[in-house]
Amino acid sequence: MTVRTRFAPSPTGYLHIGGVRTALFNWLFARKHGGQFILRIDDTDQQRNVAEALQPIIDGFRWLGLDWDEGPEVGGPHGPYSQSQKLPRYQEAVRQLLDKGLAYWDYATPEETKAEMEAAEKERRPKIYSRRWTAETDADRKRFEAEGRKGSVKAKMPRDGVCRFTDHVRGIVEVPWAGEQDTVIQRSDGSVTYNLANVVDDFDMKISHVIRAEEHLANTPRQIFMLEGLGYPRPEYAHLPFVAEPPIKGGGKNKLSKRKIASYLTNAEFKKVYDHGKAVADRLGLRGTPETFNPVLTDFYQTVGYLPAAVLNYLVLLGWSLDGSTEEFAVAQMKELFSLERVTKGAASFDAKKLFAFQERAMVALPTAEKVAMVTPYLVRAGFTPYPAMVTAIVEAAGPRLKVAGDILDYTEFFAADDQLVYDPKAVAENVTGEPAAGWVVGLREVLATTEPFDVPTLKAAVEAFAAARGAKLKPVSQTLRVLVTGKEVGFGTFDTLALLGRERCLARIDGIMGEKGDHS
Repeated sequence: MTVRTRFAPSPTGYLHIGGVRTALFNWLFARKHGGQFILRIDDTDQQRNVAEALQPIIDGFRWLGLDWDEGPEVGGPHGPYSQSQKLPRYQEAVRQLLDKGLAYWDYATPEETKAEMEAAEKERRPKIYSRRWTAETDADRKRFEAEGRKGSVKAKMPRDGVCRFTDHVRGIVEVPWAGEQDTVIQRSDGSVTYNLANVVDDFDMKISHVIRAEEHLANTPRQIFMLEGLGYPRPEYAHLPFVAEPPIKGGGKNKLSKRKIASYLTNAEFKKVYDHGKAVADRLGLRGTPETFNPVLTDFYQTVGYLPAAVLNYLVLLGWSLDGSTEEFAVAQMKELFSLERVTKGAASFDAKKLFAFQERAMVALPTAEKVAMVTPYLVRAGFTPYPAMVTAIVEAAGPRLKVAGDILDYTEFFAADDQLVYDPKAVAENVTGEPAAGWVVGLREVLATTEPFDVPTLKAAVEAFAAARGAKLKPVSQTLRVLVTGKEVGFGTFDTLALLGRERCLARIDGIMGEKGDHS
């Protein structure tokens, strides 16, 4: 059997990190077995679809390296791969189920259906629809429609027996048919619902293994009913544990949700990761909010500058384990070692801090040339000219302080034009224009103009001598120098900074601030 798996995101928002975990497991299973991974778009819910959300989903998959063999921008022999383009095909399947007596036209109003369910609950009966408003003939349909009712098509679920299927994660699953509610498969406007479209697509695309999140386990019996009614073969099933939210006060065991970001930010570690990423976005001029820019969405990691391999390494451990202890996997190893048999049943809590730790380790191990290639686009986007030699020098000087690619924006003083350097007013007031610092500026400029060679040891010795001659300590003097040439109080060591900038740029910056503040002689 050729292994064919699929992932079907809905373009109703940005790519959820839990969804990426499910897609990763599908991708790994297909790659391990030499099969195909299909990406299709579940856009049957036109009211919730967001047109601009599709491209970020596709871009996110490409960024992660989760390539698909068939689907959008790739094509394939089993398309179309967007459900919105297959309505006639779905409606034909609905007609087949109607013709076989496995579906029926229903004209109950939402209020009538709700009243039946409430009565059943009050009387402690199973919440099973009575089929009271079923239209068994064309005459029935005309009568109901004359009353102003709108009809939908529902699957006519069995009332006796058991639905039994094998799940690669959960073993043998048995569900009594008596508890399965008739489900709408075609709405009154002619559009079809997820369950019907899903069954038809899996058949049309020859999907061999349906690997999906456990919340879809409840859909499986009704989908089996429909696919068998249509004469389709059963795929194999594997329902993955859901990705749980981070530990938070009063919760932490529910499914991870992008809509609960405000509560997740009460978790100190989650907030730390969010704040770090938000700082990068702010420097890029992006207006991210916790609702749209947060660590629950893949776009967060792409924007901030995480390594795709680090994200995948963390995600593969959310519900899968090789031996209970090994955590570091290259993508090639994941493809070789992944198996459904080692997927756990229990939910795994999303730990933003742990993901960040994977990113830190991967970033430290990355060769300098690859780091330079990662960080350069961030400088360009922020409006700087990234001269390769300077970028390389700053990357090497920053070392492990560059935790994500966007952290290069902490060092823009090295890339800003000398006459466009932004000075922190508070830093200038405390370290340049106040006493005794104001009296040091001209002398310090002279030191930088005459020190030879212009390297770290020589500069340090010269500034130490300058400070001693004035009865000052080295630290405040060197801090004045730092603010003069960088505009801020933090960064690399002062003498490393001077050497990296070079004599000409240091003097130009001091001349610039002296011109603004007056001659500090």
